[in-house]
Amino acid sequence: MMDSQENAIEMGKKEEVNKMEETAVPTAEATDQTELSQVENTQEETTETPDKETERKVYTSKKEVLERIREIAHSDEAPQKDEIDQLKTAFYKIHITERDAALKSYIDGGGDPENYQLVPDDEEEAFKAEMTIIKEKRTKIFKEQEAEKEENLKKKLDIIEKIKAMATSPEDANKSYQEFKALQQEWKEIKNVPATRANELWRNYQLYVEQYYDLLKLNSEAREYDFKKNLEQKIRICEAAEKLADEEDLISAFHQLQKLHAEYREIGPVAKELREEIWIRFKAASTVINKRHQQHFENLRSKEEENLARKTALCEKAKAIAAEENKGSGDWERHTKEIIAIQAEWKTIGFAPQKMNVKIFERFRATCDDFFGRKAEYFKTLKDTFKENADKKRALVEKAKALQDSTEWKSTSDKLMALQKEWKTIGMVPKKLGDQLWEEFLGACNRFFEARNAANAGQRSEEHANLEKKRGVIEKLKALKEEPGDNTQEAVQKLVEEYNAIGHVPYKEKDKLYEEYHAIIDKIYKELNISVARRRLNNFKNKLKNVAEQGENALDNERARLVRQYEAIRSEVQTYENNLGFLNASSKKGNSLIDEMNRKVQKLKDDMNLVREKIKAIDAENK
Repeated sequence: MMDSQENAIEMGKKEEVNKMEETAVPTAEATDQTELSQVENTQEETTETPDKETERKVYTSKKEVLERIREIAHSDEAPQKDEIDQLKTAFYKIHITERDAALKSYIDGGGDPENYQLVPDDEEEAFKAEMTIIKEKRTKIFKEQEAEKEENLKKKLDIIEKIKAMATSPEDANKSYQEFKALQQEWKEIKNVPATRANELWRNYQLYVEQYYDLLKLNSEAREYDFKKNLEQKIRICEAAEKLADEEDLISAFHQLQKLHAEYREIGPVAKELREEIWIRFKAASTVINKRHQQHFENLRSKEEENLARKTALCEKAKAIAAEENKGSGDWERHTKEIIAIQAEWKTIGFAPQKMNVKIFERFRATCDDFFGRKAEYFKTLKDTFKENADKKRALVEKAKALQDSTEWKSTSDKLMALQKEWKTIGMVPKKLGDQLWEEFLGACNRFFEARNAANAGQRSEEHANLEKKRGVIEKLKALKEEPGDNTQEAVQKLVEEYNAIGHVPYKEKDKLYEEYHAIIDKIYKELNISVARRRLNNFKNKLKNVAEQGENALDNERARLVRQYEAIRSEVQTYENNLGFLNASSKKGNSLIDEMNRKVQKLKDDMNLVREKIKAIDAENK
């Protein structure tokens, strides 16, 4: 994000460069006296170069700059453009540095860049107020200078008319020489005139001065002395102009050359045969400076075109980044760093051409503003979500704290585990706040579970003892399966009762023990039911003869009793099977109950088969 004050500084510098270009002296292609007058007139319109003391002045604080601005604004001193531009640049350079340092300090302290507010600067407001006074002061001076130029124009036109009259009166030339010299001195003392009349004015003045000298009939010694004196002064000016070729500061050399042209213009003519020679020498020295000055601005323009191309590329790059999708905070922060890096690179690039400088900046700023505007809106929405999530987590913290001292171990454990599951479903909150809430929530949960663990320490020892007892019962069941006896069923029943009488075992061992126990029980009951049923059927067949001897109706009565027993068992089986359809086997406890009922159903079915075989045996005996 480019600051408007920084942009103003750039534009101010740019205007100064453009003005330098506009005031540049003509190139070496100029060939006549008119060219010299044009160069000299340019000097009249150009702001004086600041003195060396001003150029060397370095300002280290806005207060120093403000003091100097106030001094200029409230004194009779005429404001110099170069110094004013220097003061403006120095002030905003320090101002921007201080502002960037304040922003960096705010961000390093954990602040959100989008919420940063610029604090009004009293020194900046005071600086702007003084600059307004200076602007009004310069406007007033400009108007006074324009009025003075018009007055100077009238005076110089009057002098030209007087010299013209002298140049057209040969008989009075010698007599008017002193008056002529006085008019020349007066001409020198009159300064700037309107730029639109300067060339014509100088051309006419030079024409009639030379005509007057050509007509002047002084004695040869006076005339030669005058020419010699003028030649010496022009030679000195030529040497000074030639020395400027070694000046490193091209702008300073250009301004110094303008002063030399102004001085050259005020010097009278030299001997007619030397006039062209001395002028060619001075023009040659001027051409060297002009070419260097022109090349300087050509290089500047070339650099500006290069800067425009670089800034255009940065605009495209920033636009591409701004157009990328941001799926979350991480993407926004990554793209923000990329945009800020592009902005930093932008600041290292100099001015673009004047016509495009503002346009390219506005294009770049629009892209940045759009990106940061959308980012601000995203984080505003995100903050609302964070607040909602934080409120939900605070509510869970309060619930956990309310349960942390409970001694209802089972129900409270279930409640806290439900709170932990709910916690996981809540979205993100800012890291610092999230860590704080999590520590409070976890602390409440840990407090309860540590108390529960301490209270259940003895219970766990008992559970391990129960585990060993139940394993011992399982081993006895395995031994009975391998070596069954006549009282196997009775022994199995006692072991089952013993197993069920043993208390809880460790939770982690519960399922494994359950599967091992019921596996051996199922095998024993299956084998035991078959063998018992077979033995019972044989015993029943052996007793049938004794029943038959009791009377002819004895077998029928026994058969009717068995049929009723069969129907009763079948009804009981049907009832069990119906009940099984309503049981929920989603829990371990539910599974255990279903397995037990299935075993009972199977035993009843085995009994049904035994009764059916007994009925078949009676029917066989009746035959």
